Amino acid sequence: MLETALFYVFSAVLIVSSVMVIASRNPVHAVLFLILCFFNAAGLFLLLGAEFIAFILIIVYVGAVAVLFLFVVMMLDVDFNQLQQGFRRYLPVGFGVGFVLIAELLAAAWSWGFSPAAHLGDPLHAASGVDNTRAIGRVLYTDYFYPFQVSGLILLIAMIGAIVLTLRHKKDARRQRSADQLNRKIEDVIEVVKVESGKGVL
Repeated sequence: MLETALFYVFSAVLIVSSVMVIASRNPVHAVLFLILCFFNAAGLFLLLGAEFIAFILIIVYVGAVAVLFLFVVMMLDVDFNQLQQGFRRYLPVGFGVGFVLIAELLAAAWSWGFSPAAHLGDPLHAASGVDNTRAIGRVLYTDYFYPFQVSGLILLIAMIGAIVLTLRHKKDARRQRSADQLNRKIEDVIEVVKVESGKGVL
């Protein structure tokens, strides 16, 4: 009964927050709704007994969204004064949403800990005695090793592309030139001065 109620709560909040991600005009609000989506999806994974995926979703994706938030602030030139005013106005609402999220995750964790079928929903995994993390690692790094490496390469290319797109060249900016630095001679940059004992250098 409790698992069913939590499923409907997590699903309803997930659907509403996912709609608000694309409906919000403010990009900062859209990112915050996306974080809310990830937390509720993690709660659903906890109800399924996939605790590894749930915590990876929170640690990796919410961390990536924080980086996305920084990119949005840097690229769109968000007005910090207006953002602080909105922060003060919606601070009680933020505390309320945070409290609800913590309560939902604690209820899901409590339900998962005492659930008799909390092992990926698959009796074969429970019967074989293989835990969640080891089963996922065996599939990723044994059965799908090459596709996993290709996906990592695609993500690396996407990261380099994002850096190239956000790189802005300024004419008056001083840049490091590795070739000039490596080709310098010692006598051009260092002057060796012999100082007699008891005398200083002016």
